[in-house]
Amino acid sequence: MTARLGLFSAFVLGGLAAAQISPVPASRPKPKLVVAIIVDQFRYDYLTRFRADYHGGLDHLLTNGADFTNAFYDHVPTVTAVGHSIFLSGAMPSVSGIVGNSWFDRDEAKVVTSVCDWSVRNVGADQPSPAAKCTDADPASPKRLLVTTLGDELRAVSPESKVIGISLKPRAAILPSGHRANAAFWFDDVTGNFISSSFYMAKLPAWVDTFNERKLAAAYIDKPWESFPKWNFRGSAKELYSKLPASPWGNELIEQFAEQSLDGEKLGQRQVTDLLTISFSSNDYVGHSVGPDAPEVRDMALRTDQLLAKLFQVIDRQVGLTNVVIVLSADHGVANIPDPTAKIPGGYIKPEAITREIEAALNSRYGTAEWLLPAAGENVYFNYAAIQKMKTRDGQPLTLDAVCRAAKEALLLNPDLHLARIYTRDQLDQGVAGDFIARAEVNGFNPKRSGDLALVFEPGYIPGSSGTTHYSPYGYDTHVPLIFMGSGIKPGRFDETVRPNDIAPTLAALLDLQTPSGSSGRVLTEMFAR
Repeated sequence: MTARLGLFSAFVLGGLAAAQISPVPASRPKPKLVVAIIVDQFRYDYLTRFRADYHGGLDHLLTNGADFTNAFYDHVPTVTAVGHSIFLSGAMPSVSGIVGNSWFDRDEAKVVTSVCDWSVRNVGADQPSPAAKCTDADPASPKRLLVTTLGDELRAVSPESKVIGISLKPRAAILPSGHRANAAFWFDDVTGNFISSSFYMAKLPAWVDTFNERKLAAAYIDKPWESFPKWNFRGSAKELYSKLPASPWGNELIEQFAEQSLDGEKLGQRQVTDLLTISFSSNDYVGHSVGPDAPEVRDMALRTDQLLAKLFQVIDRQVGLTNVVIVLSADHGVANIPDPTAKIPGGYIKPEAITREIEAALNSRYGTAEWLLPAAGENVYFNYAAIQKMKTRDGQPLTLDAVCRAAKEALLLNPDLHLARIYTRDQLDQGVAGDFIARAEVNGFNPKRSGDLALVFEPGYIPGSSGTTHYSPYGYDTHVPLIFMGSGIKPGRFDETVRPNDIAPTLAALLDLQTPSGSSGRVLTEMFAR
C-alpha cells in the first residue's frame, strides 16, 4: 500500500470511528434507504485473498453483515449487462431478455446494446448519429429489459420513493434501477461529465450540473497512480477521459457522485424508503488488462474497501446506518490470463478461427453463401435469408437445423478450438437437460434474442489474444460476493449455495413488496434476525 493510500485509509477509518457506527439491531423496521452496490468484475476470492488488508467498508460489511460465501451465478453469459440485470430483478436472461452486453437484433437487423434506445436522447451530452452498430455513446433506456426490478415494485406502491442508479457504464446504471427509476446517471468520456437520458428527464438536476462544474475528471487526469506509473495518462483531453475509467479515479468519481446524490436527492432523509444503486466499474476495466493475480487488481480492491468506508461514513452522517440496508455483490468474476508455462490448462482462441471453420464447412457442404451475421460473445447467429436460398445435396430446401448440425460437427472436430460443448437453438429451446453447464446455457437462452449456436470453451480457454475476459459457466466467472447488512439482518457466515438471483426477492420481502416479475430467486430467510 502506498503512503498516500495509508493516509487515506487512516482518514477514512478515523471518520468511521468518529461517526460511532452502532451495531445492527435485531428488529426489522422498514429502512429509510436501500443501497445496492455492485463491484464490476470482483471475484469472491478477492474477499478472502486480501482479507487481512481490508480495514474499511469491506471489513465493515464482512464483520457486521451476512456473508454468503457460496453465491454462484447460474447462467451464461457472465457479462456486465446480464449480471446487472439480475441484481435487482432476480430474472434469468431467458426471461429478462438481457442476453448479453450486446446481441444481433433480427428485427432491427443490427447489433444492439442492452440499453441503446434511439427513441430517446442523451441529456447532458451531444447526440451521436445512428450507426450500423449500437455503442455505449448511444442514447439509452431500460426498454430492452422485459421484467420489473425492485425499484419498479417500490415505486409502484410508493411513488414518492426515489430510485437512483449510478455508474460509469450506462448499462450498469440503468439495468439495476429499472423502468420507474427517477434517474440513472453515467459517465460521458467525451466531456468528462455525468449524463443521463430523456427517458428520465428533460434536463439534468441542478445538483448534477453543480457536480459537473467541479471538473473532477479533468483534475484526475494529472493524478498519478503512484505504484503503477505505466497506467498514467498521456494524450489529448478526449483520449484521457476515455482512459479514466481504467484507473482508480473512475471509482473515485463514482463514490463522490454517489455522495452528491444523497444530498441532492435527500435520499433516506424523508418519510419513505429510497433506493440507490451504485456500480463501481473501474475494477473491470483494470482487470481485463492484467488479470486477477496482478498487483493492480489487489490495489483496486483495497481502494474499493476504502471508498466504501468513505461512502458509509457519509451515509451514516446523513441517514444513519441503522436506518439503511446495504447489499454488495458483483456482476461476474474473471478468468486467469492464460499462461503457457503454467500447469493449468488454458489459452487464447481467435474468434476468427471459429468463423473460418463454420464458413468452410458450410461452403463445402452446401455452396458458397453469406452464412453468418454479426454477433457478440460465444453465440453464433446464422443468416436465415441466405439459408432459405440454399439447397441440400439432394435438392431439398436447406433448414436451420441442418446448418446448425453441420457447423457444430465441424467445430467439435477441430481440437485447436478447445470447444467443450456446443448447444443448438433447438436443444436450448427444448430445455436440454444436464449438469450445471447445460442449466446455465438454458437459463441464458432467450428464443427471440439469442443466437443459433451457443459455444462453451474448455475451462481456462478464452476468446482473444491478450488480457482476459469473463463469459463462461465456470467457477472463476460465476462465484461472486454476496453480503447483506442492516437492521433485521443477522451477521455471520452462511455457507450454503445461493444465487445472486436471490437478492431481489430477499429485499422485496424486507420491504414488503411484490417480488419483481421475472425473479427466479428465493428469499434468504436464514439471515433474518428473529
